[in-house]
Parts: sequence; structure tokens; C-alpha cells
Amino acid sequence: MLTTLFHIPSRISFGSESLPLFGFGILLAVVVALGTVLFVTTAARQGWQAAVSLLGGPLLVAAVLVAIVLPTLDDGQGVPIRGYGVMLLLAAAAGIWLSITRGRGMGFDADTILALGMEIFLAGIVGARLFYVIEYHATFFPPGRPLRDGLLDAINIPAGGLVVFGSLPAAGIAAWWFAKRRGLPLLRMADCIVPGMLVGLAVGRIGCFLNGCCYGGPCDLPWAVRFPPESPPWIDQLQRGLLPPPVANEPVSWSLPVHPAQLYAAIDAALLAWLAVAFTPFARRQGEVFALVLTLHPLSRILLEQIRVDEPPALGTPLSISQLISVGLLLLATALWWWIARHGRMCSADVSL
Repeated sequence: MLTTLFHIPSRISFGSESLPLFGFGILLAVVVALGTVLFVTTAARQGWQAAVSLLGGPLLVAAVLVAIVLPTLDDGQGVPIRGYGVMLLLAAAAGIWLSITRGRGMGFDADTILALGMEIFLAGIVGARLFYVIEYHATFFPPGRPLRDGLLDAINIPAGGLVVFGSLPAAGIAAWWFAKRRGLPLLRMADCIVPGMLVGLAVGRIGCFLNGCCYGGPCDLPWAVRFPPESPPWIDQLQRGLLPPPVANEPVSWSLPVHPAQLYAAIDAALLAWLAVAFTPFARRQGEVFALVLTLHPLSRILLEQIRVDEPPALGTPLSISQLISVGLLLLATALWWWIARHGRMCSADVSL
């Protein structure tokens, strides 16, 4: 577990003077300068309308993050760089790279995939965080806590707390709207990017491991792991009475050994990504690669939830909320396979990745 990698100082010194790095400071000036150059270059190549469509949203989001969000994350030592947040960025980069590579053989240029990846990533993060905040709303907005404090914690995504199934509808809507605006075949586009999304999920789960969330139950296997005091598994085990209460001036024990469920999920996502890539040349109709993933991922998630203990049963059933959503996705996958068999377009190009 490595929650915080390091801190970035909030001010940069120049001799006897110092300037703010975040907020309306140095970093915002850099974003504006680089964004302007990139915008003008894209406009010269593809026209102003294309530049606005491709870069307008991402640049605006970047400016808002630098000017408004990052200053709220300062904990007195600077802005902490969380292991979870770093892995999210690496996940996005890895997923977009694979999608661009696959897109070359499926009729999608790199600019299109990059713009799509940015929109899906941002929408997915918002949806995943919103789902998490709703599911654990009592943690963010307990009685008597100032609303401002709860909202600041809610937007502190680098500290951890995303639900994958919350990202799916948001990312799906973003992908549908992107395809509609550009007149692109939605299912073919989904086939192109779904392995990349799985690679991103695999990398992101390593971030969960660094953060200590999405943990498994106690076990005595050789690869079981312990988490330090104040970590989510430690707090959970303390509340369940599995650990002795801390005693003043006495060493605090770590958690009981637990399944590294986060790493199980990372391996699962990586294997599904490999399978989706391997299946691509054999797909006969557009959408079959996506439908395969939509079938297999919920099945593996149902099994993984049997190992995890961080989500209680939901809606009066013995299943967690993630397992219930998985059942719904399986029904959706069944309908998608039926629709593809009756109405799907035949594949016209193969890809090596």
C-alpha cells in the first residue's frame, strides 16, 4: 500500500519571491500557452470547428482542474500525488495507446481515438465517482458535517473511491454521443476500444491496491497481504472486532492477512483484454468483441465479489450492488448478442491488436 507518493509544493520560489503553482498561477499559464499552440496547430490542419470539437472540452476541463480543483487538495504540505491517481492516468494512457493501435486497422485515425478516449475517460471518472459518493453518501455527508467539507472530499478523486460500474453508463453515453456527432459506427468503435478499456481497468486496479480499497476477506494463502493501520481493510477489521483496539503508546498491529482482491481483478481484466484482442480476427459481425466482454466481465465480477468484503448485500438480497449490476449486464449482453445476430453488420477489416 502506498497512498501518497510525494507532494508538489504549492508555491515556487524565485530568489526572494515566490509565485503560486496552482490556482491562477504558473501551471495555469503553462496550460493556456500550450493549449493555445495546440489549438492553433489543429485549427490550421483541420479547421476551427474541428479544433473546437477535439480540444475545446479537454482544455476547458484542464483549466478548471488547475485553477479550481487542485488548490482545494492542498493539505498544508502541498498537493499530494496519490498512487491511485497516478495509476488512473497511466490506465488512461495505456488504454488509449492500445485503442489507437487497433484503430489503424479498423478505419479510425489517431486523432479520433484520442478525442474519444479523453471524453470517455472524463465521463467515466465522473460517473464512477458519483456512484461511489451515492453508495457511501453517509461517509461524505454525515449529520452535522459542513456541506463544503463533504463536497471537497467528493471531488478528491486522487485519494481513491471509484466504482467501475458507475463509469459504464457515463462512458457509454459519452461514446454514443461522440459516435452520433461524427457519424461513426458505434459497435465497430466499441469493438476497437473495449480491449483498451480493459487494459486501463487492469492498471487502475493496481491503483486500488496502492490505495487499500476494494480489498478481500481474510485468508491464509501464501500470497495474502497485510495493510497498515488506518487503511480501509484495517478499519473494517477493527470495526468487526477482528483486531484488538489500539492502546496508547503501544505498537499498532497491521490488518489480518487478506486476499489481494485488487490484484486478482487486475489479472482478470488483463486476461479479458488479451482474449478480446485474440478474438478480434474471428469476429464475423461488428459488436461481437464488445458483446464478448460484456458477457465475460460480469461473470468474473460476480465471482470476484465473493472474495471481496467491502460491499454489503444490497436491496434485501444476498448479492452486493456490483453483483446485482452484473446480473443486469448479463441480460443486456444476451439482448446485444440477439440484436447482432439479426441486424449486425459484417466485419470488413481485421486488426493485429
